[in-house]
Amino acid sequence: MKKKLRVALIYNAYTDSQPESPGDEGSGWHLRLMIRRMARAMRRLGHTVTVVPLSDDLSYLQRKLRKIRPDVVFNQYDDVVHGALYEMRVAAFIRMLGFPHTGSPALGLGLSRYKYMAASLLQGAGIPIPPDTTLVERLGEIRENSWRFPLIVHPSQEHAGIGLDRDSVVHTKKDLRDKVRETLKDYNQPALVQRFLPGREFNVGLIGGKKLTVLPLAEVDYSDLPESIPPIMSYAAKWIETSVEYRKTRVICPAKVPADLAARIGETAVRAFRVVGGWGYGRADIRLDENGEPRVLEVNCNPCLDEGMGLARSARKAGIRYPQLLQLVLKAAFEGPPFDMSLPIFGLKNGPASPAKRPK
Repeated sequence: MKKKLRVALIYNAYTDSQPESPGDEGSGWHLRLMIRRMARAMRRLGHTVTVVPLSDDLSYLQRKLRKIRPDVVFNQYDDVVHGALYEMRVAAFIRMLGFPHTGSPALGLGLSRYKYMAASLLQGAGIPIPPDTTLVERLGEIRENSWRFPLIVHPSQEHAGIGLDRDSVVHTKKDLRDKVRETLKDYNQPALVQRFLPGREFNVGLIGGKKLTVLPLAEVDYSDLPESIPPIMSYAAKWIETSVEYRKTRVICPAKVPADLAARIGETAVRAFRVVGGWGYGRADIRLDENGEPRVLEVNCNPCLDEGMGLARSARKAGIRYPQLLQLVLKAAFEGPPFDMSLPIFGLKNGPASPAKRPK
Protein backbone atom coordinates (compact mmCIF):
# COMPACT_ATOMS: atom_id res chain seq x y z
CA MET A 1 0.00 0.00 0.00
CA LYS A 2 1.27 3.46 -0.86
CA LYS A 3 2.17 5.75 2.01
CA LYS A 4 0.00 8.49 0.57
CA LEU A 5 -3.27 7.63 -1.15
CA ARG A 6 -5.92 9.40 -3.14
CA VAL A 7 -9.07 8.48 -1.23
CA ALA A 8 -12.68 9.04 -2.32
CA LEU A 9 -14.79 9.06 0.85
CA ILE A 10 -18.39 8.36 -0.15
CA TYR A 11 -21.53 8.54 1.97
CA ASN A 12 -25.30 8.57 1.51
CA ALA A 13 -26.45 12.18 1.28
CA TYR A 14 -30.09 11.34 0.46
CA THR A 15 -32.62 13.30 2.50
CA ASP A 16 -36.39 13.04 2.56
CA SER A 17 -39.12 15.26 3.89
CA GLN A 18 -39.12 13.78 7.39
CA PRO A 19 -37.91 16.27 10.04
CA GLU A 20 -34.97 15.16 12.15
CA SER A 21 -35.01 15.25 15.92
CA PRO A 22 -32.21 17.39 17.42
CA GLY A 23 -31.51 14.62 19.94
CA ASP A 24 -31.17 11.90 17.30
CA GLU A 25 -27.53 10.90 16.91
CA GLY A 26 -28.51 8.78 13.91
CA SER A 27 -29.55 11.89 11.97
CA GLY A 28 -28.07 13.21 8.75
CA TRP A 29 -26.39 16.04 10.64
CA HIS A 30 -24.44 13.58 12.79
CA LEU A 31 -23.55 11.54 9.69
CA ARG A 32 -22.03 14.58 7.99
CA LEU A 33 -20.13 15.41 11.17
CA MET A 34 -18.71 11.87 11.23
CA ILE A 35 -17.62 12.14 7.59
CA ARG A 36 -15.78 15.39 8.33
CA ARG A 37 -13.99 13.73 11.25
CA MET A 38 -12.98 10.79 9.09
CA ALA A 39 -11.68 13.02 6.30
CA ARG A 40 -9.69 15.10 8.78
CA ALA A 41 -8.15 11.99 10.38
CA MET A 42 -7.08 10.53 7.02
CA ARG A 43 -5.61 13.86 5.92
CA ARG A 44 -3.50 13.82 9.07
CA LEU A 45 -2.07 10.54 7.78
CA GLY A 46 -0.98 12.32 4.59
CA HIS A 47 -3.74 11.04 2.31
CA THR A 48 -5.57 13.24 -0.18
CA VAL A 49 -9.27 12.85 0.63
CA THR A 50 -12.17 13.91 -1.57
CA VAL A 51 -15.61 13.66 0.06
CA VAL A 52 -18.26 12.42 -2.36
CA PRO A 53 -21.89 12.77 -1.23
CA LEU A 54 -24.12 10.32 -3.08
CA SER A 55 -27.90 10.60 -3.13
CA ASP A 56 -29.87 9.03 -5.96
CA ASP A 57 -27.63 9.14 -9.03
CA LEU A 58 -25.06 6.38 -9.53
CA SER A 59 -23.98 7.93 -12.82
CA TYR A 60 -22.78 10.92 -10.76
CA LEU A 61 -20.60 8.56 -8.72
CA GLN A 62 -19.19 7.07 -11.93
CA ARG A 63 -18.34 10.52 -13.33
CA LYS A 64 -16.85 11.67 -10.04
CA LEU A 65 -14.61 8.62 -9.64
CA ARG A 66 -13.44 8.93 -13.24
CA LYS A 67 -12.39 12.48 -12.49
CA ILE A 68 -10.77 11.81 -9.10
CA ARG A 69 -9.21 8.48 -10.11
CA PRO A 70 -8.73 7.47 -6.46
CA ASP A 71 -6.44 4.69 -5.32
CA VAL A 72 -9.26 3.46 -3.09
CA VAL A 73 -12.88 4.28 -2.26
CA PHE A 74 -13.56 4.59 1.46
CA ASN A 75 -17.09 3.23 1.45
CA GLN A 76 -19.38 4.79 4.03
CA TYR A 77 -22.57 4.45 2.01
CA ASP A 78 -25.31 3.41 4.41
CA ASP A 79 -29.02 3.10 3.59
CA VAL A 80 -31.18 5.79 5.17
CA VAL A 81 -34.57 4.67 3.78
CA HIS A 82 -36.35 1.70 5.37
CA GLY A 83 -35.77 -1.45 3.36
CA ALA A 84 -33.78 0.32 0.62
CA LEU A 85 -31.03 -2.36 0.48
CA TYR A 86 -28.74 -0.25 -1.71
CA GLU A 87 -25.58 -0.73 0.37
CA MET A 88 -24.67 -3.91 -1.47
CA ARG A 89 -25.51 -2.41 -4.87
CA VAL A 90 -23.25 0.59 -4.37
CA ALA A 91 -20.36 -1.66 -3.29
CA ALA A 92 -20.90 -3.87 -6.33
CA PHE A 93 -20.98 -0.82 -8.59
CA ILE A 94 -17.65 0.45 -7.24
CA ARG A 95 -16.01 -2.90 -7.97
CA MET A 96 -17.57 -2.97 -11.44
CA LEU A 97 -15.86 0.36 -12.07
CA GLY A 98 -12.56 -1.26 -11.12
CA PHE A 99 -11.82 0.51 -7.83
CA PRO A 100 -10.91 -1.23 -4.58
CA HIS A 101 -13.07 -0.17 -1.64
CA THR A 102 -12.86 -0.45 2.10
CA GLY A 103 -14.91 -2.84 4.17
CA SER A 104 -16.89 -5.86 3.12
CA PRO A 105 -17.82 -6.81 -0.44
CA ALA A 106 -21.36 -6.56 -1.73
CA LEU A 107 -22.33 -10.05 -0.58
CA GLY A 108 -21.28 -9.43 3.03
CA LEU A 109 -23.13 -6.10 3.10
CA GLY A 110 -26.23 -7.74 1.65
CA LEU A 111 -26.21 -10.53 4.21
CA SER A 112 -25.85 -7.94 6.98
CA ARG A 113 -29.22 -6.59 5.92
CA TYR A 114 -31.03 -9.83 5.01
CA LYS A 115 -30.98 -10.95 8.63
CA TYR A 116 -32.88 -14.19 8.26
CA MET A 117 -30.68 -15.30 5.38
CA ALA A 118 -27.56 -14.47 7.40
CA ALA A 119 -28.91 -16.29 10.47
CA SER A 120 -29.75 -19.37 8.38
CA LEU A 121 -26.25 -19.34 6.90
CA LEU A 122 -24.66 -19.10 10.35
CA GLN A 123 -26.80 -21.92 11.68
CA GLY A 124 -25.89 -24.07 8.70
CA ALA A 125 -22.20 -23.46 9.45
CA GLY A 126 -22.68 -24.65 13.02
CA ILE A 127 -22.57 -21.21 14.63
CA PRO A 128 -25.11 -20.81 17.45
CA ILE A 129 -27.94 -18.30 16.89
CA PRO A 130 -31.05 -17.62 19.03
CA PRO A 131 -33.50 -20.56 19.03
CA ASP A 132 -36.77 -20.41 17.11
CA THR A 133 -35.42 -17.97 14.53
CA THR A 134 -38.32 -17.55 12.10
CA LEU A 135 -39.20 -15.27 9.20
CA VAL A 136 -42.85 -14.19 9.33
CA GLU A 137 -44.22 -12.83 6.07
CA ARG A 138 -47.94 -12.92 6.89
CA LEU A 139 -50.00 -12.84 10.06
CA GLY A 140 -51.51 -16.28 9.43
CA GLU A 141 -48.12 -17.86 10.10
CA ILE A 142 -48.36 -16.85 13.74
CA ARG A 143 -51.35 -19.10 14.24
CA GLU A 144 -49.70 -21.95 12.34
CA ASN A 145 -46.55 -22.03 14.50
CA SER A 146 -45.89 -23.03 18.10
CA TRP A 147 -44.03 -20.35 20.06
CA ARG A 148 -41.97 -20.35 23.22
CA PHE A 149 -42.03 -16.93 24.87
CA PRO A 150 -40.51 -14.43 25.40
CA LEU A 151 -39.68 -13.56 21.81
CA ILE A 152 -38.14 -10.53 20.16
CA VAL A 153 -39.50 -9.13 16.89
CA HIS A 154 -37.31 -7.19 14.43
CA PRO A 155 -37.82 -5.81 10.94
CA SER A 156 -35.87 -8.37 8.92
CA GLN A 157 -34.00 -5.94 6.66
CA GLU A 158 -33.02 -3.08 8.95
CA HIS A 159 -30.00 -2.23 11.06
CA ALA A 160 -28.84 0.28 13.70
CA GLY A 161 -31.73 -0.65 16.00
CA ILE A 162 -34.37 0.57 13.54
CA GLY A 163 -37.74 -0.96 14.41
CA LEU A 164 -36.70 -2.07 17.90
CA ASP A 165 -38.59 -0.38 20.72
CA ARG A 166 -40.23 -1.06 24.08
CA ASP A 167 -42.82 -3.34 22.49
CA SER A 168 -40.34 -5.50 20.57
CA VAL A 169 -40.01 -8.14 23.30
CA VAL A 170 -43.35 -9.98 23.42
CA HIS A 171 -44.76 -12.44 25.95
CA THR A 172 -48.08 -13.49 24.40
CA LYS A 173 -49.36 -14.53 21.00
CA LYS A 174 -51.53 -11.39 20.85
CA ASP A 175 -48.51 -9.15 21.46
CA LEU A 176 -46.59 -11.11 18.84
CA ARG A 177 -49.37 -10.63 16.30
CA ASP A 178 -49.59 -6.90 17.04
CA LYS A 179 -45.86 -6.37 16.66
CA VAL A 180 -45.60 -8.40 13.47
CA ARG A 181 -48.57 -6.51 12.02
CA GLU A 182 -46.85 -3.22 12.84
CA THR A 183 -43.60 -4.38 11.21
CA LEU A 184 -45.34 -5.53 8.03
CA LYS A 185 -47.25 -2.26 7.77
CA ASP A 186 -44.64 0.32 8.84
CA TYR A 187 -41.54 -1.21 7.28
CA ASN A 188 -43.08 -3.13 4.35
CA GLN A 189 -40.88 -6.15 5.03
CA PRO A 190 -41.13 -9.50 6.82
CA ALA A 191 -40.61 -9.72 10.56
CA LEU A 192 -37.74 -11.67 12.08
CA VAL A 193 -38.85 -13.49 15.23
CA GLN A 194 -36.34 -15.05 17.65
CA ARG A 195 -36.25 -16.38 21.19
CA PHE A 196 -35.30 -13.55 23.54
CA LEU A 197 -32.07 -14.49 25.31
CA PRO A 198 -31.69 -13.59 29.01
CA GLY A 199 -27.91 -13.37 29.28
CA ARG A 200 -25.18 -10.74 28.98
CA GLU A 201 -24.77 -8.93 25.66
CA PHE A 202 -21.46 -8.13 23.95
CA ASN A 203 -20.34 -6.10 20.96
CA VAL A 204 -17.27 -7.69 19.38
CA GLY A 205 -15.25 -5.35 17.18
CA LEU A 206 -13.18 -6.88 14.39
CA ILE A 207 -10.49 -5.21 12.29
CA GLY A 208 -8.23 -6.45 9.52
CA GLY A 209 -8.08 -8.31 6.24
CA LYS A 210 -6.11 -11.54 6.01
CA LYS A 211 -5.22 -11.24 9.69
CA LEU A 212 -8.34 -10.45 11.71
CA THR A 213 -7.93 -8.86 15.13
CA VAL A 214 -10.57 -9.16 17.85
CA LEU A 215 -10.78 -5.84 19.70
CA PRO A 216 -11.47 -5.64 23.45
CA LEU A 217 -15.01 -6.83 24.17
CA ALA A 218 -17.66 -4.23 24.95
CA GLU A 219 -20.58 -5.23 27.18
CA VAL A 220 -23.96 -3.54 26.99
CA ASP A 221 -25.09 -2.89 30.56
CA TYR A 222 -28.87 -2.65 31.00
CA SER A 223 -28.89 -2.92 34.80
CA ASP A 224 -30.11 0.67 35.34
CA LEU A 225 -33.11 0.35 33.03
CA PRO A 226 -36.57 0.36 34.65
CA GLU A 227 -38.20 -3.08 34.66
CA SER A 228 -40.88 -1.79 32.30
CA ILE A 229 -38.30 -1.32 29.51
CA PRO A 230 -36.84 -4.48 27.92
CA PRO A 231 -33.03 -4.82 28.02
CA ILE A 232 -32.37 -4.53 24.29
CA MET A 233 -30.31 -2.22 22.10
CA SER A 234 -33.30 -0.41 20.64
CA TYR A 235 -33.12 2.59 18.33
CA ALA A 236 -33.71 4.89 21.28
CA ALA A 237 -30.93 3.26 23.29
CA LYS A 238 -28.52 3.72 20.40
CA TRP A 239 -29.38 7.18 19.16
CA ILE A 240 -31.99 9.25 21.06
CA GLU A 241 -30.06 11.26 23.65
CA THR A 242 -33.18 12.38 25.50
CA SER A 243 -34.66 8.90 25.98
CA VAL A 244 -34.61 6.82 29.15
CA GLU A 245 -33.12 3.96 27.14
CA TYR A 246 -30.17 6.10 26.03
CA ARG A 247 -29.51 7.57 29.47
CA LYS A 248 -29.88 4.29 31.37
CA THR A 249 -27.96 2.03 28.98
CA ARG A 250 -24.18 2.10 29.08
CA VAL A 251 -21.37 0.25 27.38
CA ILE A 252 -18.53 -1.16 29.46
CA CYS A 253 -15.28 -1.55 27.53
CA PRO A 254 -13.27 -3.57 28.15
CA ALA A 255 -15.86 -5.99 29.51
CA LYS A 256 -15.04 -7.99 32.62
CA VAL A 257 -15.22 -11.54 31.29
CA PRO A 258 -13.39 -14.75 32.28
CA ALA A 259 -10.61 -15.50 29.83
CA ASP A 260 -12.15 -18.75 28.58
CA LEU A 261 -15.51 -17.11 27.90
CA ALA A 262 -13.84 -14.13 26.20
CA ALA A 263 -11.95 -16.52 23.94
CA ARG A 264 -15.16 -18.36 22.98
CA ILE A 265 -16.96 -15.10 22.27
CA GLY A 266 -14.09 -13.85 20.13
CA GLU A 267 -13.79 -17.12 18.22
CA THR A 268 -17.55 -17.18 17.57
CA ALA A 269 -17.44 -13.59 16.30
CA VAL A 270 -14.56 -14.29 13.92
CA ARG A 271 -16.23 -17.40 12.50
CA ALA A 272 -19.52 -15.57 12.02
CA PHE A 273 -17.83 -12.62 10.29
CA ARG A 274 -15.96 -14.89 7.90
CA VAL A 275 -19.02 -17.02 7.14
CA VAL A 276 -21.04 -14.02 5.90
CA GLY A 277 -18.10 -12.77 3.84
CA GLY A 278 -17.04 -9.92 6.11
CA TRP A 279 -13.78 -8.11 5.42
CA GLY A 280 -11.78 -5.14 6.67
CA TYR A 281 -13.80 -4.22 9.73
CA GLY A 282 -17.04 -5.27 11.35
CA ARG A 283 -18.88 -6.10 14.53
CA ALA A 284 -20.64 -9.17 15.84
CA ASP A 285 -23.35 -8.76 18.47
CA ILE A 286 -23.45 -11.75 20.79
CA ARG A 287 -25.69 -12.61 23.72
CA LEU A 288 -25.42 -15.43 26.21
CA ASP A 289 -28.27 -17.91 26.48
CA GLU A 290 -29.69 -19.39 29.69
CA ASN A 291 -26.72 -21.77 29.83
CA GLY A 292 -24.15 -19.01 29.44
CA GLU A 293 -23.30 -20.01 25.87
CA PRO A 294 -22.62 -17.28 23.29
CA ARG A 295 -25.12 -16.97 20.43
CA VAL A 296 -24.81 -14.56 17.50
CA LEU A 297 -27.58 -11.97 17.32
CA GLU A 298 -26.24 -10.17 14.28
CA VAL A 299 -23.14 -9.64 12.15
CA ASN A 300 -22.71 -6.02 11.07
CA CYS A 301 -20.38 -5.64 8.09
CA ASN A 302 -20.77 -1.86 8.02
CA PRO A 303 -20.76 -0.66 11.66
CA CYS A 304 -20.36 2.96 12.67
CA LEU A 305 -16.77 4.19 12.37
CA ASP A 306 -17.28 7.48 14.18
CA GLU A 307 -14.55 8.64 16.52
CA GLY A 308 -15.10 7.67 20.17
CA MET A 309 -18.01 5.33 19.41
CA GLY A 310 -18.46 1.59 18.91
CA LEU A 311 -15.56 0.15 16.96
CA ALA A 312 -13.32 3.18 17.53
CA ARG A 313 -13.94 3.01 21.28
CA SER A 314 -12.90 -0.64 21.41
CA ALA A 315 -9.88 0.09 19.21
CA ARG A 316 -8.76 2.84 21.57
CA LYS A 317 -8.80 0.35 24.44
CA ALA A 318 -6.42 -1.77 22.34
CA GLY A 319 -4.07 1.20 21.91
CA ILE A 320 -5.21 1.99 18.37
CA ARG A 321 -5.81 5.70 17.85
CA TYR A 322 -8.55 6.85 15.49
CA PRO A 323 -6.30 7.72 12.50
CA GLN A 324 -4.53 4.38 12.93
CA LEU A 325 -7.87 2.58 12.89
CA LEU A 326 -8.78 4.18 9.57
CA GLN A 327 -5.33 3.30 8.24
CA LEU A 328 -5.92 -0.36 9.12
CA VAL A 329 -9.26 -0.22 7.29
CA LEU A 330 -7.51 1.22 4.23
CA LYS A 331 -4.75 -1.41 4.42
CA ALA A 332 -7.29 -4.25 4.42
CA ALA A 333 -8.83 -2.88 1.21
CA PHE A 334 -5.59 -3.71 -0.61
CA GLU A 335 -5.36 -7.22 0.87
CA GLY A 336 -8.58 -8.64 -0.43
CA PRO A 337 -11.25 -9.82 -0.09
CA PRO A 338 -10.03 -13.26 -1.12
CA PHE A 339 -11.19 -14.68 -4.45
CA ASP A 340 -12.28 -11.20 -5.56
CA MET A 341 -11.32 -10.99 -9.24
CA SER A 342 -10.95 -7.41 -10.47
CA LEU A 343 -12.70 -7.32 -13.84
CA PRO A 344 -14.13 -3.84 -14.40
CA ILE A 345 -16.97 -3.94 -16.89
CA PHE A 346 -17.01 -0.22 -17.67
CA GLY A 347 -13.53 -0.20 -19.23
CA LEU A 348 -10.10 -0.47 -17.65
CA LYS A 349 -9.35 3.18 -18.40
CA ASN A 350 -11.95 4.18 -15.84
CA GLY A 351 -10.11 2.47 -13.01
CA PRO A 352 -7.67 3.93 -10.53
CA ALA A 353 -4.54 5.68 -11.73
CA SER A 354 -2.38 2.93 -10.24
CA PRO A 355 -4.07 -0.46 -9.88
CA ALA A 356 -4.09 -1.70 -6.32
CA LYS A 357 -1.20 -4.07 -5.75
CA ARG A 358 -1.99 -6.83 -3.31
CA PRO A 359 0.66 -8.67 -1.34
CA LYS A 360 1.70 -12.02 -2.79
